[in-house]
Amino acid sequence: MSEFKRRDFLKLSTLSTLPLIASSMPLNAFSGKNGQVSKDSEAVYFINDGIFYRPEDFIQKLQEINSLNPIERDSYGEGATVEKLLNKFKDITGKESAVYLPSGTLANQLAISVLCGNNTKAFVQETSHVYRDEADAAQTLFNKRLIPLATGKTYFTLEELKESVRYHKENEAFFGAIGAVSIETPVRRTFNQAFPLSEMKRISAWCKEQGYKMHLDGARLHMATAFTHSTVKEYASYFDTVYMCLYKYLGATGGAVLCGDKVVIDQMHHLIKIHGGGIFTNWPSAAMALHHLNNIDEVMNKVMTKASDFMLQMKQLKGLTFIPFENGTNQFNVAVDKTIDAQKLNGRLRAEHNIIFGQPQEDGFVKVKMNPTLLRRDNKKIFDAFKEALAFAKI
Repeated sequence: MSEFKRRDFLKLSTLSTLPLIASSMPLNAFSGKNGQVSKDSEAVYFINDGIFYRPEDFIQKLQEINSLNPIERDSYGEGATVEKLLNKFKDITGKESAVYLPSGTLANQLAISVLCGNNTKAFVQETSHVYRDEADAAQTLFNKRLIPLATGKTYFTLEELKESVRYHKENEAFFGAIGAVSIETPVRRTFNQAFPLSEMKRISAWCKEQGYKMHLDGARLHMATAFTHSTVKEYASYFDTVYMCLYKYLGATGGAVLCGDKVVIDQMHHLIKIHGGGIFTNWPSAAMALHHLNNIDEVMNKVMTKASDFMLQMKQLKGLTFIPFENGTNQFNVAVDKTIDAQKLNGRLRAEHNIIFGQPQEDGFVKVKMNPTLLRRDNKKIFDAFKEALAFAKI
């Protein structure tokens, strides 16, 4: 294990020592049964949405980025490389302003709170991250009441939203006003299924008529645009604010960007500070995210094309069946035939072929995700690896 500690790293003010750091670390690799050394940077992951760098790969990639375009240090999320990142997000979303935040949870919560103003109600998907995975922050910190729609489903319709609005207006003695509607797409809890763009348009048009603000949780939006043949700018045009994640597809270690009108985003800087989100410097994540953001659409389109070709090839093999989801993006169910030992298959793929596939879940299916690690290897080689592993795992 390297003696170079995280605290030592934070004391350094430049990237000049990165080659030394990388060389002092062991290669993030393992030996398969065939004796070959397999690097994580060469692995094909079917369990992730994007590329999640191991520490030494991250450091090496930063050095590569810095050699092409020197990274500049920001101050509390402003200026330098972070400013370049924010300008890029303003461009791709078509929004007037953007701000850096340490997490998507903070981005979602601050956006909904500011958009609601003094109004207390916000309508959300019951399966959304905002409702299910943010520790009731809207209620406990921001005094907002989240009203869930479409229990257990990916999306709600305009008619369902109208009915819920009517119900609450007519059945509350002291009605708290409606401030915002929040939509997440794709939805992690429903296997990355997308909220239909056509329904989004209808909801957005009606909300504008009613004076309700709209927030988009676009943590996985880059995948939605590829699989729905749209653009980030089109999605963002139907919303007042849009949050986008820096680590799911852009390789960063964390971070988020919130985009919207200047009058909204200008309020965020103070709110970020008082909620403990003011991070001194953010250049490592900003530089990594900016690097990948420059060609993210091209990469995602390649992933989509390669995934389609790969699954066509896989139809030639007996033992695995890839099943798409309705309104699906990059995630699929894979049925493993009863003649195949799923545990042996997974182990063989990992040990001999540097492919991380996964195990069947409670419903009996392996959940696989198509992501940029597919681009690391020719489809024929991936196909041959599965062919060998399936033969090995046959019962």
